[in-house]
Amino acid sequence: MDALRVDFSLLPGAAPVACVDIGGTKVAVSVFDERGGRGRVAEPTIKQGSPDALSRQVLALVERSCAEAGISPGSLAAVGVSSCGPFAIKGGMVEVVAPNICGGLAGHARGLPNDWVSLPLEAPLRQAFARVRIENDGIAALEAERRWGALQGVDNCAYLTWSTGVGVGLCVDGRVLRGKNGNAGHAGHMFVSDNSDALCGCGNVGDLEALVAGNALPRRFSAYPDAASILIAASAGDASAAAIIDELCRIMGRALYNLVVTLDLERISLGGSVFWHHRDYLLPRLRAQLSGKMAALTDGCELVPAGLKDQVGDYAALALVA
Repeated sequence: MDALRVDFSLLPGAAPVACVDIGGTKVAVSVFDERGGRGRVAEPTIKQGSPDALSRQVLALVERSCAEAGISPGSLAAVGVSSCGPFAIKGGMVEVVAPNICGGLAGHARGLPNDWVSLPLEAPLRQAFARVRIENDGIAALEAERRWGALQGVDNCAYLTWSTGVGVGLCVDGRVLRGKNGNAGHAGHMFVSDNSDALCGCGNVGDLEALVAGNALPRRFSAYPDAASILIAASAGDASAAAIIDELCRIMGRALYNLVVTLDLERISLGGSVFWHHRDYLLPRLRAQLSGKMAALTDGCELVPAGLKDQVGDYAALALVA
């Protein structure tokens, strides 16, 4: 499915909004108004210092983005935040408990340079801005894909990102699922294999994210410096690399199958850096994992590339406040 042409500008005269994308690798901020998106700034996600380091980084990037766009932070009507999770609710406010940021969850073996277990996010932002909406990045990306991308008009659907981590947003009967703490869709931490050779940042050993996520692959397969190297080698015909990718697709395919049969889905949109840059190689292998399995539940469900292509993350936060 080709990407749709989208006008990402706000209505004439609408006050600007700031859009924040927090991932395990980077934090990016843009400002949107009637002229579209402007002032995009990004930095590697901070992983050292005090637990409020992330919120301070977000606030500084919003200020920089506004400066580059030529507007005052005080003129922002809202701040939308699409963040990797999970979340914890403390004092009624969202805190981030992200395995790829918080080193205190799995301990020193995971290699993160901090002992954080929870990071304040909503409370500091609400001190600075009147309207703040925070959702986990799977839900935010799902809303963007339902509004502008490959999930338009589909009431039973999901968005899955295969990137630094694995995230999912879920929609059933036209209703986006959120759960008690906004964590619905954290399928990256389900167990779908007997393989237990990898430590996830959450502390699990052998969950989906620990086995297939982009940051897990060089730890599991040390002959390759990164996930892209394995996929490039596999695409070029390297038998060892191809065997690795086939096994990763088998594991990811189980997760997709479980989502489809549990929620009776019609379509799953796939994005994220690991998937998107190698989608021609990965997509048929993932589709094969659903084909022929419990047809009454899997027939009529399609796996498609994200309609917003590699820009899903950029517009996920906008979908929360536009």
